[in-house]
Amino acid sequence: MPYSLLYHPQVAREDIPAIPRNLQHRLARAIEGRLSTVPDRYGEPLRGPFHGYRKLRVGDYRVVYKIVRREVWILAILHRKRGV
Repeated sequence: MPYSLLYHPQVAREDIPAIPRNLQHRLARAIEGRLSTVPDRYGEPLRGPFHGYRKLRVGDYRVVYKIVRREVWILAILHRKRGV
């Protein structure tokens, strides 16, 4: 059973427009292909104060997400130099 993907409004407003268009398509394929099927298999768990969150590496970008029941909350898409 697939997971629902929910994007934080800030991701759509700020993170995605700042990413080059060719990488936007690559990120979209990775998110839809991996996180909508088995999000706990992909990505790494974060530690410390971010316990419970995970990150998926796609090139130089990191997708920060949290799994809640059958939903995957996409909370940030950041270049590796900006954090995470």
